[in-house]
Order: sequence, then C-alpha cells, then structure tokens
Amino acid sequence: MNYIIGAFKPPCHITISFIDGKTRKKASVKKENGQTAMVPLFQSLENIVGEVSIDPLQGKKLEHTGVKIELLGQIELYFDRGNFYDFTSLGFKEILLMRELDVPGEIYEKKTFPFEFSSVEMPYESYNGINVRLRYVLKVTISRHYVSNIVEHQDFWVKAFDHNFSIWLFVRNYTPAPTINNSIKMEVGIEDCLHIEFEYNKSKYHLKDVIVGKIYFLLVRIKLKNMELEIRRRESTGSGPNTYVETETLAKFELMDGAPVRGESIPIRLFLSPYELTPTYRNINNKFSVKYFLNLVLVDEEDRRYFKQQEITIYRLQETP
Repeated sequence: MNYIIGAFKPPCHITISFIDGKTRKKASVKKENGQTAMVPLFQSLENIVGEVSIDPLQGKKLEHTGVKIELLGQIELYFDRGNFYDFTSLGFKEILLMRELDVPGEIYEKKTFPFEFSSVEMPYESYNGINVRLRYVLKVTISRHYVSNIVEHQDFWVKAFDHNFSIWLFVRNYTPAPTINNSIKMEVGIEDCLHIEFEYNKSKYHLKDVIVGKIYFLLVRIKLKNMELEIRRRESTGSGPNTYVETETLAKFELMDGAPVRGESIPIRLFLSPYELTPTYRNINNKFSVKYFLNLVLVDEEDRRYFKQQEITIYRLQETP
C-alpha cells in the first residue's frame, strides 16, 4: 500500500520566493474556511522579481520537456467553479505574462531559476466575495512526456480551493480623489405619519473616510424606538437570467435610542476604516459588479421597520509611504 501511495507523489519539490519577500508588506486575506492568510502586497506596474527552486527527491532524476512560470489574472464565478475567465477578450485563461525557465532535459539535483516580470500592469484589485473572486497568480509548470505535468510549490500560502499550490498576489490600485463630490439630500416619509430629511456630506468616500451627516425629523406621529445606519455591499455576478445578486450587511451603527420629537436633529459620524470594504467595482470584465449602500433603518415600538437606501461610491485613495 505504501508503494502505491508513493507512486503518486511528485518527483520533486517546487519553491517560489520573492527577492523582497521578507520586507514586502503583506495583506490579510480571508480564505474559504473563514481563516485568514498573509499574502504579498503589490501595486500595478511594479516589478515582480524572485526565483524558483526545483529539488528532485533523493536518488531520483526529473525528466521534463520544459519549465515555465506564468503570471495569470483570472476571475472565477463560484456557480461555475473550476472555470477561470481572463481580463481581456483574447480567450479562456489568458496568460498575461510567461517566462521559459528551462529547456527540455533532466534535473538530478536542486536547481534555481531567477525570474522577473517588469512593470506588470494589473488593472483590477484582487477580490474575494460571496460568489466571485478575482486573483493574480504566479504558477510554475514542469511539462513531462506520457505523465501529468507538475504544478505545485511548497507551503507559501495555501488555498484550500484545489490541489494546485500557487502563490497569489493581492493587488491594490489607487484612484485620485474625485473632483466633483456632491452631498446627498433626500426627504422620505409616510403620508401624515412620518416625514424625515437626511443629509450626507458627500456621495463618494475613500476607504478610510468618515461619513458625516444629519437626520431631521419634520413630522413624527409614529412611536419610534430606535434608528440605525447600515453599510451594505451588493455583489452582482453573471448576466441576464443567470444573474446572481447577494447583499451583505457589513456594519450597523446605532444613531438613536428612544422616541424622537418633531424638530429634532440627529448627527451622523461613521468611520469607515474599521470595516472590510473594497472599492466600488462596476461591470468588471462583464463578469461582476460590487456596489455599496447606506441604509437608514427606523424601528417602531411594534418592531415594524422603515428604511431608505442610498448608493455611495467607495474608492481607494493613494496612501503615503
């Protein structure tokens, strides 16, 4: 039995490392099992430099028809697991960049291959959502005759999705502050029962911004007991009849506890930095969108809920080093 199990073990170990792996910043990314992993943090147009080490098992030689490393940008929809869509219209599983590391031959002992991808353009942020994820991945493939190729590496960061061990690059791109950022003012209510006016200082916020606003009670004939402000994220994947929409509440902030009176004003001051937000994504490669909403919720003494939802734009502001 041990002999049979050993027959399926790969004949070598592959290690992928970055030249600045010890000093580069890391990002905390939630895995499918709920745990988090620290992965290297890159920006678009950075140089990605490192080395690949291939170490045959003791006493074995590795025959191959070539070794290559690829940098892939992929989108995976969870209702279509196993299929990855590239960022362009050139076809399935588009290779953004590739380097040939070794010509066909044999490897008898540990061998190291340097690699470099210069000024890599990575147009979108990495994203792990409810029904979709967008990723950039470095992958080493050892091609072989008559037997399956070897695609793996030792534990650098393990993703439980499949059995191909890969290094993922969590990519952050930055957006300049908008030149026009209008405030949001709206009046809502129930005829002859409730009339409120709410105001937010702007409609576009960066990830570490503060939402500032006010709620004005112009008419109150309903016995309200509390009011809260929610941040909701709406994720849309697919298209047409195959569109999947998931909404999750990321934050709840209590604005009022008790019954308001006519003429009362409730201030709003909500800091965004404690929450796991991403920028707003609009129709990324015709595969998915991510939008954010401020949802104002009022609850009366009979636990009936009244709410008003307003879309806002979230962007990532350039951070100082």
